[in-house]
Amino acid sequence: MPLRFLPKQKLAIATAIYWFLLLYIIAALFFWFAKLQQQNQQMAQQKLMELVANDPDYIRKVEMINEEARRKTMQFNGEGITFLLIILVGAVFVFRAVRRQFKTAQQQQNFMMAITHELKTPIAVAKLNLETLQKHRLDEEKQMKLIQMTLQETNRLNTLTNNILLSSQLEAGGYKMVMEDIAISNLAEKLMTDLQHRFPDRLMEWEIQPGQVIKGDPVLIEIMMNNLLDNALKYSSKDSPIILSLYDGGTGLILQVKDQGIGIPNEEKQKIFERFYRIGNEAVRKTKGTGLGLFLCKKIATDHHALINVSDNHPRGSIFTIQFRNKR
Repeated sequence: MPLRFLPKQKLAIATAIYWFLLLYIIAALFFWFAKLQQQNQQMAQQKLMELVANDPDYIRKVEMINEEARRKTMQFNGEGITFLLIILVGAVFVFRAVRRQFKTAQQQQNFMMAITHELKTPIAVAKLNLETLQKHRLDEEKQMKLIQMTLQETNRLNTLTNNILLSSQLEAGGYKMVMEDIAISNLAEKLMTDLQHRFPDRLMEWEIQPGQVIKGDPVLIEIMMNNLLDNALKYSSKDSPIILSLYDGGTGLILQVKDQGIGIPNEEKQKIFERFYRIGNEAVRKTKGTGLGLFLCKKIATDHHALINVSDNHPRGSIFTIQFRNKR
């Protein structure tokens, strides 16, 4: 059986090799510096030994030889320090680039594993429900329940594919935003009503100030709001409410999504907006997701000149806040 290394082991091995080579290069630099200094001193001594003591210019020649040796010493010092700084600066950049590459590769691997599971699950559930409807004559209530479950899974699949495609387009600059006036109060009302119908067993509340309008891309704004709500649903229990608030904050429109879920540690509050990043250990994480939802929220908010942040809810949970600087 071939020997296989885990990503962390690969990173540890690469890091050890990197530090060994770096220390070897620095040691070689000091070795050659010492050799040059020694050679410089030997050459100066040799020149001094060749001088004739009764030469009228003896003292001047001695001073010239010593001055030349000092200049050489300063030259070697300057060159040595310059090379050392270049090596250290380059080492820092290379080290950070390699670690970032390993981290990105690990995140992409985790993403592929997650996306495979996320794609297969709704397809399998929808297929099973449709086969059940095809093979069995069920009463109307059971049929409606299966149809509702199938619609939920297809909505999940649709959201997932939209996130993947949109993420690629936004990163590559291939998506052209269509800026227009959006009746965001009506949009938020519609999203919450649809969400309540899709998840009738979940507690949902909304406080929406009517008549609010912003300038933006309606498709992106809807995806951003859906992702925030989906995130709140995934990371909170069924008996805790999901609350959406929309109001004029004076300096701009405020959109908030509150949950009473597991919360987010302070050290991870900024990382959650990175592409593919998910809270916790990939090996033990059970919550569904691909690490694209909040990344898209951040990207969409930034493209609309809005600010997005996350804070702690009390007694538990999280509050995601988006502040649009200009309503129109």
